[in-house]
Amino acid sequence: MAIPEVTNPPEKAKSLSPLVMIYREAKKYPLQVVLAWLALLITATITSLALPSALRLIIDRGFTGDGEIGRWFRYLLVLVGVLGLATAMRFYFVSWLGERVVADIRRKVYDNLLRLSPSFFEENSPKEISSRMVSDTAIIEQVVGTTVSVALRNIIMAVLATGYLFWLAPQLAVWLLVGLPTVIIPITVFGRRLRNVSRESQDRVADVGGMVTETLSAMKIVQGFNQERREGERFGLSVERTFAVAKTRVMIRAVMTAMVITLVFGGITGLLWRGAVLVTTGEITGGTIGAFVFASAIAASSFGALTEVLGDLLRGAGAASRLSELMEEKPVIEAPARPQALPQPPRGSLSFQNVTFSYPTRPGEQAISDFSLTIEPGETVAIVGPSGAGKSTIFQLAERFYDPQSGTVRMDGVPLTQADPAEIRRRMALVPQEGVLFAADARDNLRYGAWEADEEAIWEAARAANAEQFLRDLPEGLDTFLGEGGARLSGGQRQRLAIARALLRDAPILLLDEATSALDAESERLVQDALDHLMQDRTTLVIAHRLATVRAADRIVVMEGGRIVEQGDHASLTSQGGLYARLAALQFDDPAALAKTA
Repeated sequence: MAIPEVTNPPEKAKSLSPLVMIYREAKKYPLQVVLAWLALLITATITSLALPSALRLIIDRGFTGDGEIGRWFRYLLVLVGVLGLATAMRFYFVSWLGERVVADIRRKVYDNLLRLSPSFFEENSPKEISSRMVSDTAIIEQVVGTTVSVALRNIIMAVLATGYLFWLAPQLAVWLLVGLPTVIIPITVFGRRLRNVSRESQDRVADVGGMVTETLSAMKIVQGFNQERREGERFGLSVERTFAVAKTRVMIRAVMTAMVITLVFGGITGLLWRGAVLVTTGEITGGTIGAFVFASAIAASSFGALTEVLGDLLRGAGAASRLSELMEEKPVIEAPARPQALPQPPRGSLSFQNVTFSYPTRPGEQAISDFSLTIEPGETVAIVGPSGAGKSTIFQLAERFYDPQSGTVRMDGVPLTQADPAEIRRRMALVPQEGVLFAADARDNLRYGAWEADEEAIWEAARAANAEQFLRDLPEGLDTFLGEGGARLSGGQRQRLAIARALLRDAPILLLDEATSALDAESERLVQDALDHLMQDRTTLVIAHRLATVRAADRIVVMEGGRIVEQGDHASLTSQGGLYARLAALQFDDPAALAKTA
């Protein structure tokens, strides 16, 4: 299932219901939630009830000249002190919850991403996903750490202050009920439009983040082809699209806020006018109208603040819905409910029986068609052929990154669909065409496939892969940080490290995807010698473009158009004058042989 791309019309968040995900995470910490609520109630109650009451007492009793004015101001100071402490308490626990919830959501999303099949990342850009992990979680952090607290506080204050107004002067406060529809209707109308634009704004921000990641990760290509100006213009267009959507969102919020605040404060002004008349007639006291003014301002500001935080809550709902999509995505490749155990000890056999497969993004194009191949334990089989013949697809199916549309792939006689994918992959070691390393030290990169390996085993594998010398020459040896993607090493060094990693895994099945392609001639010879020794008593599947590396294979399988067209050893295939003979003639620069195959 593909998640919505930023280039497509975004899926609109229709309500605040996605925020339930945040609630589920927050309720795991009941103590912090209770303390935050307690502080919230204290601050809201003091602000909306205690302070207006104190003001009323100061005016009605303190200004009467009986000498008790200091008493009421001391009472006010105590309230202010309690308000300060409760506010600090609220800030700490609400912020703590925000950081904790975001950390938990990030871990849950990432853990689920690690479970997903490669087909998901073929259909969905990793750059878009990483942008969601950064920008959307930042919004959720703001929602939990600030917006929700502000919203709840203002709801409580608005309710308490409004109730207090009815208790103080019901003949004035009743007019508040008349004005409520004039506030609610604009919130409803503008809120629906703001909800949609907020989601679109987040998608445009994610678009910008994805473009930055893509360009910076390919900076050598950008500068090598003198495309700095074009990339700058492309980024500028993306930024302008983001600004255009943000401008619309800001305009809607501005109009919405202006309209609501005007209506609220206009109504309050009318009520105060009426209250002033009642004071002059002696129906209410000066302290009452003073407290009414104060509570009215609190109620008005609370309602006004709610109109602003609604936009932030809707943005948070949009962010939560986007993260929920990642968190709830189900892997296509899963272990069956009762997986069949693979035989012990491992034999190392692989078989493909009438396998047909198309990649999810190219359903109409068959990568391999009616493919059958059996690889015996300990056999070395090389797969050769032109680009697009389906060679790499064989590896993808063998590791069960994909399941074929028809046919069966078996390991040691067990269909892969009936076994646990993790167990399947434990019996394999892969050396990709380009050595993939992580932003970690050399030791962690080497032991990635055998994390418990000791120092002696690590150096033995490095020695066998002709990597020992350059590893010892690193500034801090195995503890040297290799940079992003192993950027501090040359291409050949990265490849030798990848080979050493596969050696250290010591798996019964080796998958070598042109494992020596990045090495110079001398390093290739040394590594090939190590691989020849390693491949003894192991099943080895080799993808090769350079035919010189597969001459000694037990069997060479020649593929074209997703099918096997030839099989045999180097000598027999060369003598047949088919596709392999033609490829060999081209690579070995043999005009006579090439003429025979023409």
